[in-house]
Amino acid sequence: MARLQHWGLAQSLADRAEAQLLRSLRTLESAQGPRVTIDGRNYLAFCSNDYLGLAAHPDLRNALKNAADRHGVGSGASALVCGRHRLHVELEEALSAYLGSERCLLFSTGYMANLGVATALLGKEDVIFSDALNHASLIDAARVCGAQKVRYAHAQVDELRDRLARHSGRRSMVMSDGLFSMDGDIAPVAQLRIVADQAGAGLWIDDAHGIGVLGEQGRGVLEHLGLDMRTADILVGTLGKAFGAAGAFVCASNELIETLVQHARNYIYTTAPPPAVAAAALAGLQVSQREAGRRVHLREMIGRFRAGAAQLGLPLAPVESPIQPVQIGSAEDAVRVASSLQEQGLLVLPMRPPTVPEGTSRLRITFSAAHQAADIDRLLEALDVALRPVGSPVARAS
Repeated sequence: MARLQHWGLAQSLADRAEAQLLRSLRTLESAQGPRVTIDGRNYLAFCSNDYLGLAAHPDLRNALKNAADRHGVGSGASALVCGRHRLHVELEEALSAYLGSERCLLFSTGYMANLGVATALLGKEDVIFSDALNHASLIDAARVCGAQKVRYAHAQVDELRDRLARHSGRRSMVMSDGLFSMDGDIAPVAQLRIVADQAGAGLWIDDAHGIGVLGEQGRGVLEHLGLDMRTADILVGTLGKAFGAAGAFVCASNELIETLVQHARNYIYTTAPPPAVAAAALAGLQVSQREAGRRVHLREMIGRFRAGAAQLGLPLAPVESPIQPVQIGSAEDAVRVASSLQEQGLLVLPMRPPTVPEGTSRLRITFSAAHQAADIDRLLEALDVALRPVGSPVARAS
C-alpha cells in the first residue's frame, strides 16, 4: 500500500470527512425489519426498502430453505451455460403475468439490469434523454453504453420535448425512474409516453421502488397512474425491496428480451442468481398479491406520519409514497439531526451529496407495512426533539 501513498487517498478521505460526506459501513446482526440490531445496538429503523415487510416473512424463509434442500445453493454457471434453473423460469413467467408483459428476464441486481439494457440496445450513435434526478444505475448505464446523454430538468416534460426536438440519433430513448428514490415523487409517465411517441423515441422506466407498493394490486407506477402495463417499452424492477428477496428483472417485448439474452454482456458472462433466492422471490410476489392488506396498512402508516408531521411543522415534500424525505439543507445539519435520532434509538440516515444535489441534504425516511402506529408516533416525537431549532441552524417549515 505504501507504493500508492502518492495517490492522495488519505487526504481525499480526510476532506470528505471534514465536509461531513464520509459514508460508514454498518453491520446488521438481526433479521431485517422495523427493529434491528446494528453494531451491537438495537434500533427502531426507518431506512429500509423492505416496503411490505416481507424480508423475514416465514413463507419466504421456507421457500428458500426448501429450494436449497432440493436444488442446492449456487447456480454454478451463467444462464446461457447451465445456470438457468426451472425456478428462474417460473419466477420470470410469474412476473410477466403479474405485470402484463410479453416476457421477463432476471438479473442479479437492479444495477446490472440497467447496465445490461443500455449496453445491449444503445451505443455511440444513439441518444439517451435522462431525468436529472435519475438513480445512479440509470446514470451509469447511460455513461457505459457510450450514447450521447441529454439531461432534462426533473419531471419537466416541456423541457424534454425541447431536448428531443434538438437532439437526434439512430435511436432515442427517454429514461426515468418511476418512483424517485430520494424524493419519493412519481414520474409523469403518461406525458413522457406522449412526447416520446411524438419524437419516435422509446420509453424506459425503472420502477424499482414502485413495483409491489403502488397501485391496488401493487403493479407499480403504471397501475397507480391508470396506465396500460405496456405503456413503457422497458420496465425494470427489483426483487430486494417490496418483494423481500434479492435480484432484479426487465420486462419488455419478446424481441427486446431476446436481444438482451444475445447482447447484454453482464447477463451473458455472470453466474446466474441462486435458484433458492428465485424461489424466495416468487414466494414474496405471491404473498404481496395474497396479502393486499399490507399495502393498505402501509398507506395508513404514511398518512399517520404525514398528519403528525404537519402538526409539528416538519418540512415534508408533497408525496404520498413510502419514501418521505425531510429536507434539511447542509450535509453538516443533516448528519447532526440523524445523530440525534440515533441517540434516541432510531435509525434514519442522512442523504448527502453526491447522492443528492448540493444544498439539498435530507433525512430519507422510509416506511414498511411492518411498522405500527406506535412506531410512527415514536418517530414523530424523536423528530420533534432532533429538529428543535434551539442551538441548531436547522429550521422547520413555517
